[in-house]
Amino acid sequence: MDSHQPTRREVLALAGSGLFVIFPAQPPRQGYPADFNAYLRIGADGRVTGFVGKVELGQGSKTALAQILAEELDVALDSVDMVMGDTGLCPWDMGTFGSLSVRQFGPVLRGAGAEARAVLLQLAAERLQAPAERLQAKGGVVTDRDRHVTYAELVQGKRIERHLEKAPVKHVSAYTVVGQSPRRKDALEKVTGQAKYAADMALPGTLHARILRPPAHGATLKSADTSAAEKYPGARVVRDGDLIAVLHERPDLAEEALGLVKAQFERPRPTVDDKTIFNHLLKASPPGQVVAESGDLTEGARQCESLVERTYLNSYVAHAALETHSAVATLESGKATVWAGTQTPFSLKQQVAQALGLAPENVRIITPYVGGGFGGKSASRQAVEAARLARLTGKPVQVVWDRAEEFFFDTFRPAAVVRIRSGLTAAGTIPLWDYNVVCAGDREAKQFYDIPHQRTVSSGGWGGGNPPGLHPFSVGPWRAPSVNTHTFARESHIDILALKAGADPLEFRLRHLSDPRMRRVLETAARQFGWKPARGPSGRGAGLACALYMGTYVATAAEVAVDKKTGHVRVKRVVCAQDQGLVVSPDGSRQQIEGSITMGLGYALSEEVRFKDGEVLDRNFDTYRIPAFSWLPEIETVLIDNLETPASGCGEPPIVTMGAVLANAIHDAAGIRLLQLPMTPARVLEALKQQATGSI
Repeated sequence: MDSHQPTRREVLALAGSGLFVIFPAQPPRQGYPADFNAYLRIGADGRVTGFVGKVELGQGSKTALAQILAEELDVALDSVDMVMGDTGLCPWDMGTFGSLSVRQFGPVLRGAGAEARAVLLQLAAERLQAPAERLQAKGGVVTDRDRHVTYAELVQGKRIERHLEKAPVKHVSAYTVVGQSPRRKDALEKVTGQAKYAADMALPGTLHARILRPPAHGATLKSADTSAAEKYPGARVVRDGDLIAVLHERPDLAEEALGLVKAQFERPRPTVDDKTIFNHLLKASPPGQVVAESGDLTEGARQCESLVERTYLNSYVAHAALETHSAVATLESGKATVWAGTQTPFSLKQQVAQALGLAPENVRIITPYVGGGFGGKSASRQAVEAARLARLTGKPVQVVWDRAEEFFFDTFRPAAVVRIRSGLTAAGTIPLWDYNVVCAGDREAKQFYDIPHQRTVSSGGWGGGNPPGLHPFSVGPWRAPSVNTHTFARESHIDILALKAGADPLEFRLRHLSDPRMRRVLETAARQFGWKPARGPSGRGAGLACALYMGTYVATAAEVAVDKKTGHVRVKRVVCAQDQGLVVSPDGSRQQIEGSITMGLGYALSEEVRFKDGEVLDRNFDTYRIPAFSWLPEIETVLIDNLETPASGCGEPPIVTMGAVLANAIHDAAGIRLLQLPMTPARVLEALKQQATGSI
């Protein structure tokens, strides 16, 4: 059970063994079930199976959630198997995103394990004829002096019918599994190539589909001649409304046959491109809404000895997960089963049901391992396509997007504009903060520095509320939605104010911070980095930035070198301190921080989507540059010890500071202030040119 999500053949075999016959799946619903049986089963052999609607995207939740369950149930971690993201077996979940697996779902699983353990102790007390308070549970065995009984003996492979209200959870001081760094449960499969992904789930007789795509967003199909493709040996052409596909038993031959389709599209009228998009967003965005407000802006401006106004930009960014969108679908006896690489299996279940005209209970989504998501696999178009084609052909169908499709249909991080008006008093404090953001969204837009007169206004975003035509293609959540944009603008602006005040960037931040957790991560990162107070630019190439993301505090210090001839920025060292409350799996957290920092190099230095008139010009990694191993700096992570605070998110917070910390470090190295992400060599050279001519 722990090796991978079951294939159809394996499901039938398991059903024959009685494993899933004894415990019928809970019907999915909009909310977590109260019955702990929905989350765990104890087999006749004593092994524990955890059932969670979350999925494993490489972030390590398969291990961290197993640790939480093993801890509260008092069983060995090695005895816990996990089934994840299977809508036929797991309780409902809204999806895997937002660093919610441990922060939001962890307490639910913790409570289920605690209640099950309390019930098992009651059953053991009755079996052993001993008071429950005298019993000890460890490793799935309940002991009373020289007698013992195992969980397996108590349950005998059956569902636990007894329940308790308000079963106590363990105090953190009693933890023996949580807080440790075991080998990841997906490690062996992934390093040996045994791990299964959606593209590996082809069933006997599967047809591989290649689908006719438009050349640009907004293009309409005028005609399509499929006669040559229909004559291709072994090929099958399917037309169903907007869907034209060529299928074959071999994916390469399906691709070859698709190339024979002669299609004519009417392209959209010329619209915006990646150069004119920012002016378009400012003109076309909906009215802004006040997100946070305190004090009086007029009074704040009156107190300012000097005002500082800047506009910050970020381009569209692709998710660029190495695994492209993939799915396999089959339809038998009026029931659909879809293996899909998705972050939202239960939402996908509803989409497939609607597309096929089936009742939701007749659709099952099984999520194998997912090769990266970052928010980009929250939409699962490929799975709906596979399901539609399976219905039309009567065969299992696999849809695996190529890289060009992956870029074309991505739900990009939206391009955005941030305008900040602020200022300084004669004493070097900030009395005014007038913050206006367009299209990034309002998550963590509110200021956390101590500024008496402030207002934050947000218009548009990644999650909806955008009028038609605002963006030339789909946008959506991208790792730490909104907060990369806000942190880049806010922390760049704080550095500008520190320079104008003649203050060291660290001291200036601490001057305006009363939150003890934020002060602690800043001081910890600076101490680990070896921060030396100085007024910038010092020429050392040192930068600092901090952020708050959904309850997690993070501070990052970085050292860079700027090649003034080529504009190339080399990141030499990054130190990240993070306070995420209780740390479930320290090594897992460090892996996530290191991965987040690495990914952050991309949006900060190279990643942007080029487009024109609805056509996405970047179709592969030859033009869309993601970080390479050669880019990697020395990375140091510090996890703040904060056991009494509930666990918050880990995987997303470290990425949000990368744009700002590198912008600040570049300024410290070369004296140039870059206001647009990514900070490409061309933009660095342009800033150096302006510096030399005195035009900035």
